[in-house]
Amino acid sequence: QVQLVESGGGLVQAGGSLRLSCAASGRTFSSYAMGWFRQAPGKERGIVATITSSGGTRYYAGSVKGRFTISRDNAKNTVYLQMNDLKPEDTAVYYCAATKESSWSPSGRNYDYWGQGTQVTVSS
Repeated sequence: QVQLVESGGGLVQAGGSLRLSCAASGRTFSSYAMGWFRQAPGKERGIVATITSSGGTRYYAGSVKGRFTISRDNAKNTVYLQMNDLKPEDTAVYYCAATKESSWSPSGRNYDYWGQGTQVTVSS
């Protein structure tokens, strides 16, 4: 089992920035690919960004490309999502997820472990 805890969400004005963090338990964090997903009211949970275990490959949804950056620090067992130029349509609960690299694909949705989520609200 992998335990994931997100933090860093909050209320921000359009055009502002936030950085989300995902802290993972266990000593095998460096072997997992990671992803950020989000879910707005009435919408299906969708992919935001993913990253391989080494950080060598990243994938971004078209709606956030150029504004968001996913990164990881394996020494700290932490994955980050830097969000710049936030828009009201970015408002959602953001979830961190982990999967073994053997079952990972850049735009895949099948993850084995999920965090509890953190709320991001962007006002006009």
